[in-house]
Amino acid sequence: MYLNTIKPAKGAKKAAKRVGRGIGSTLGKTCGRGHKGQHSRSGGYRKVGFEGGQMPIQRRLPKFGFTSRSARLTAELRSSELNQLPAGEVSLAVLKEAGLVPSFVRKVKVILSGEIKGAYTIASDVAVTKGAKEAVAAAGGKVE
Repeated sequence: MYLNTIKPAKGAKKAAKRVGRGIGSTLGKTCGRGHKGQHSRSGGYRKVGFEGGQMPIQRRLPKFGFTSRSARLTAELRSSELNQLPAGEVSLAVLKEAGLVPSFVRKVKVILSGEIKGAYTIASDVAVTKGAKEAVAAAGGKVE
């Protein structure tokens, strides 16, 4: 193979559009730009999304919410749901194993809702609200 024999693949190169070469070329006179107006002039442009003065679609449509990325990885656990576990250590791994929180969750918070019947020791990887903390202590457990 020689450098002087290298060619682009067939169909890779397209001939440039030759404008202003007579009526028969279909690109004569106005060169495919139509008559008058901003686009017929050289240097004429519109900003992206401009609709001729009509309110553009991105401004007509309402703004739409926000979804926290960290909220997807966080779960809430009612204090009454702890009763489904045997009394003892409560950690994120134990809650996942018991099926009380989904397996993809990275943070769990225990909230006060209902009664706690067993003495639970809640590990440091599980967050606890103030009310739930008091309820755990009242049931004979503790929060680390």
